[in-house]
Amino acid sequence: MTDQQLLITAVALVLGTVAFVLWIGRARLRWIKVVLDWFPAILFAYVLPAAFTHLAGVDLSEVPLHNWSRTWIIPFAILTIMSALSFKQLRIVGVKPVLVFVSGSLVIATLPVLLVWLSGLMNPDNNDLFLDQEYWKGLPPIVGGWIGGSTSQLVLKELAGTPESLFLSILVLDNILVNIWTILMFQFIKQSERINRAWGISSEFPVVEPPAISSDMTLGRINLVTLGYIAAVMACTYFLQMSFLMSIIVLSFVGITLGNVVRVWNHKLVLQLAGVSIVLIMAILGLKLDFANLSLPMSLVLLVLIWLILHFGFMLLTARLLKANIAWVAIGSMANLGGISTAPAVTAAYKKELMPHAIILAILSMVTGTGWGMLTIYLFGLL
Repeated sequence: MTDQQLLITAVALVLGTVAFVLWIGRARLRWIKVVLDWFPAILFAYVLPAAFTHLAGVDLSEVPLHNWSRTWIIPFAILTIMSALSFKQLRIVGVKPVLVFVSGSLVIATLPVLLVWLSGLMNPDNNDLFLDQEYWKGLPPIVGGWIGGSTSQLVLKELAGTPESLFLSILVLDNILVNIWTILMFQFIKQSERINRAWGISSEFPVVEPPAISSDMTLGRINLVTLGYIAAVMACTYFLQMSFLMSIIVLSFVGITLGNVVRVWNHKLVLQLAGVSIVLIMAILGLKLDFANLSLPMSLVLLVLIWLILHFGFMLLTARLLKANIAWVAIGSMANLGGISTAPAVTAAYKKELMPHAIILAILSMVTGTGWGMLTIYLFGLL
């Protein structure tokens, strides 16, 4: 096939995959919901293009789509997600829940470096595995996936230089663990009142109203304003010609500013745009995937399990010291690990009135994940 034919094939495959993922994510059939409980729609975006290239024997790893994704789509996703955070809502949630949440993020970002260092002291072979063979590069995407979601995961994959085969293995492991963790948090949050009583902790919560747009403008004009700002910022990034890392940092700050300064900003719209762009990025990444290299050493799997358990233990200790409602441990953990879809679901099993709180923490997770992952990469650099 010519280069042009390969590009056309890649574009058609990616667009078809995105359409399928968006459709299956909205499907109401019971058997589809059962499948998605264990294999999220977003993972189909990564696997389907890879399955096609594997079965068809076509190499789409060098098509221009990959450069377009890094130059335009990932920065666009960062801009839209960062602009979804509302500081007004964050203040209403309160200091203690945010501190419990941040303690979980801090452990997620720093503990893998400590665990790799300790494992190397106990067994020199682990130094060879994680440092010499560079399996540590699979851990920053986990940080991004747990705290920030798919967008941060993809950005940190690029920043850490994670190989495609290792990245897919990490995605599979991450998906399995998060599903198991979600089930455990559903059970834990139901016991939070009993733990609160035993520890003498108050279980009162503030009330958080959903974001409201204070303007007489029609929704169509509000959307035009929002899209206009986004288009203007993306155009500026083209003319400034920043590096990938610099564009991520700049767009993060610009996004936060837009989401909190522009009076008619449509937070719901930018989250929807971010969701579609994430699926698109995953589908393009899937073009590079080689199933033949799907594997993970047991040492890495055990390290991730210990990492997850200690994350929960540290959040529980923080809540105990702050005398914060223990339900915040489950809510904060799922906001870190599960994100904007599962955090409200787990919260609803305790009090439906707290679902806005969970969404706010999940959005905070989304907008801070890349920063935490960059800290992880920096700390690994010190090793």
